[in-house]
Amino acid sequence: MIYANPALTAEDQTVLAEVHEMRRHLASALRAPRRWQGGLRRTMLARAIRGSNSIEGYVVAEDDAAAALDDEEPLGADERTWAEIRGYRQALGYVLQMAGDPHFAPDTSAVRSMHYMMLAHDLSKSPGQYRMGPIFVHDEKRDVVVYEGPEAGRVPELMEELAASLRSDTDMDPLVRGAMAHLNLVMIHPFRDGNGRMARALQTLTISRQTIIEPAFSSVEEWLGHNTDDYYQVLAITGQGTWRPRPDAQLWAAFNIRAHHMQAQTVARRVVEASEIWAELDNLVGAHKLPERIAGILYEAVLGYRVRRSGYMKMTGIEKHTATRDLGRLADLGLLRPQGETRGRHYTAGERLIELREECRRRRPPLTDPYPWMRTRLAQGNEVPLTRPEKAST
Repeated sequence: MIYANPALTAEDQTVLAEVHEMRRHLASALRAPRRWQGGLRRTMLARAIRGSNSIEGYVVAEDDAAAALDDEEPLGADERTWAEIRGYRQALGYVLQMAGDPHFAPDTSAVRSMHYMMLAHDLSKSPGQYRMGPIFVHDEKRDVVVYEGPEAGRVPELMEELAASLRSDTDMDPLVRGAMAHLNLVMIHPFRDGNGRMARALQTLTISRQTIIEPAFSSVEEWLGHNTDDYYQVLAITGQGTWRPRPDAQLWAAFNIRAHHMQAQTVARRVVEASEIWAELDNLVGAHKLPERIAGILYEAVLGYRVRRSGYMKMTGIEKHTATRDLGRLADLGLLRPQGETRGRHYTAGERLIELREECRRRRPPLTDPYPWMRTRLAQGNEVPLTRPEKAST
């Protein structure tokens, strides 16, 4: 038996309705082609990659996460971290492809394939294979075990039950279905490593197949990455230290509904900001008689990304000498600032672009918490204490 779909409260139903309404507005806004949509989509995917991996301690700059999407080398990540980021990007690519495939059926082979993609760079972690022994989540700071997964012999049957639920629970709201897929996989802990990232990727896949907007705009991985302590705490309250599915996972469902609501507000705010930034950049490009293709890299610089010639060439399809000339011109105008030499050379935002970034931040409306009581509830915890798990051991 796995965790069953919880009964939702009236408050949950109200907040879910608000999330879906925000998503309908977003889908309408994205339906008409806009020049800024591609850049916004790319940054949303980069933030999802960065958010999910940061929970596990693999932290990279947002522009390095974006570089993984373009098969570029990072500017700041170490070799091990970069391998993990690239693996997650590979699995996310699979999610993006399968989200709209009408012939795809989520089964255990698909889940194991995603795990292989994620961890194929480290065969010592048995990518694509279920664990063969017990597994514990261990808090190294306090030297205590905070969670114990089910015995290894039960993993195949539990995963089959999880896969069957993904194919059959079509009447449940997709956001709740995704949350329960996440919960069950992370509690089963079927793999030696990568269970948290797999659970979050499976959640993204599950909701993407039944929602009206694409995965880049429907994932909550970024939000979870920014709220890691609360994320671990709600898992602790729900799981209570060991595998024994309980009949009520309502707090977990509400936590995820809240995450979707907060992320939907954030995305709506970014859509407005992207439109405003591109309008300002078009004015700058026109005032300096620059080619229109330059606006794309100026947008990334406004976001705080480090701009590289190779990335600019891929973005626009131009030749090396043209890219060099364009970047030199932007540096002469003070719109970009050159940094480093030879292979590490890149460009950052100049003063005018930094001002534009700060103007956008000052204009941002505050987010509204749909569950204002939840942070207090999570702080109260339960009888099982939990701090952030540092690693899983088998």
